[in-house]
Amino acid sequence: MRRRLADVSGPARLAAAGEGLGPDELALAARNHALPLEALRYDVTPPGLHYVLTHYDIPAVPGDDAWRLTVSGRVRRTLRFSPGRLRALPAVVVRTTMECAGNGRALLSPRPVSQPWLVEAVGTADWTGVPLRLLLDDAGVGPDAVDVVFTGADHGVERGVEQDYRRALPLDVALGDDPEILVAYAMNGAPLPPQHGSPLRLVVPGWYGMAQVKWLRDVEVVDSPFTGFQQSVAYRIRQTPEEAGEPVTLIAPRALLIPPGFPDFMSRTRVVAAGPVLLAGRAWSGRAPVTSVDVSTDDGLTWDPAGLEPDHGRRWAWRRWTFAWSAAPGAHVLSVRARDGAGNTQPLEQPWNRGGFANNVVQRVPVLCLDPADAP
Repeated sequence: MRRRLADVSGPARLAAAGEGLGPDELALAARNHALPLEALRYDVTPPGLHYVLTHYDIPAVPGDDAWRLTVSGRVRRTLRFSPGRLRALPAVVVRTTMECAGNGRALLSPRPVSQPWLVEAVGTADWTGVPLRLLLDDAGVGPDAVDVVFTGADHGVERGVEQDYRRALPLDVALGDDPEILVAYAMNGAPLPPQHGSPLRLVVPGWYGMAQVKWLRDVEVVDSPFTGFQQSVAYRIRQTPEEAGEPVTLIAPRALLIPPGFPDFMSRTRVVAAGPVLLAGRAWSGRAPVTSVDVSTDDGLTWDPAGLEPDHGRRWAWRRWTFAWSAAPGAHVLSVRARDGAGNTQPLEQPWNRGGFANNVVQRVPVLCLDPADAP
């Protein structure tokens, strides 16, 4: 009997009421990985702790001599760059917090069936590369240009559509310098690891991770809006399958807490001793600079301001916050909430969408504070 792609690649769906994680979601969770929340202590996330989402396979990449990045389309001249040639150009380093658009998806009800992130799909790195605008200026963008399309070497099937991973940016974003879009070749001062896009990737500060095309091999300037799968089908905020939806773009504000004390292995409930506990974590937003962080130690009934460290001129990186808590014996739920300069803040109840995108509901961390008489 003749087989089709649709036989192995079904449509998007929602989990039924009471449906647990299936083998398909567990397989995704096993091959992708999140940031251990205790790693929020690092200003810059070590590559092995930075979150990773790979849509298809990590492609087999030849050595530098065989890899080429092409800049083509509505330009005066087509350019081809080897990684070595790009490294010879003046370099820029941008510290950027990168977050998966589906972060928090597994907390929704009904749950969109996909990579089952909780809240840990994030990381911050120092990316080194060449500004995209300089490459486009060198190629000479045509007057009819509208979008810039980026193609990675990862290839697969999604919802019955065979494809290379492709995303686009509007021309004004691609040519902008705030943020500085990078064709990056290094992470934290070392060559890109395979899972992070070696030898070249796109870095788009402030945008969710779907825009940061890995294993970048082609940059194409086009004269009409790009309508590829990852642009017009996936990564849209919609309530029903029929509606066009709104595109997922800039990162919504979020703050996360470094879980205090020590954890129970299965429940991850934290255990602390009574008395002073310094709470700390990170906050970020791609929409505007973070201006305040509030902490609740009573499951959101009351909120108090946390101390927020300066951004030290790194607009696109997370900021450290701290809060002094006097822990009393008993059960507590800690929460943290960020607000940015455009007035965006984290909701206490998460609005729902079919893809599970841009979920930035406040984090809830159960904590058991031991009575001194019960402490070991």
